[in-house]
Amino acid sequence: MSRYCELTGKGPIKGSKIWRSGKAKKSGGIGTHVTAITKRRFLPNLQRVKVLLPSGEVRYMRVAASAIKKGLVTKAPKRNRQRAAAQAAKA
Repeated sequence: MSRYCELTGKGPIKGSKIWRSGKAKKSGGIGTHVTAITKRRFLPNLQRVKVLLPSGEVRYMRVAASAIKKGLVTKAPKRNRQRAAAQAAKA
């Protein structure tokens, strides 16, 4: 399932864009009028994050930015491959 948060289940929701024409009354016009309503989708702000799962497994997940801000995700520690290889060569 694309465009869905793997933690919270947050997904796209429906909405509409309202087109208006005319000048507002408070700006000296005769008022605005709705001329068209177009359907649209509001998509969640998904980020691809490397996550450390409770089982100890590290994998990529598509998570909403709100879930990251709330602290629902523990990011995996960065791997330093060059340093580890250099230390193994010294030993």
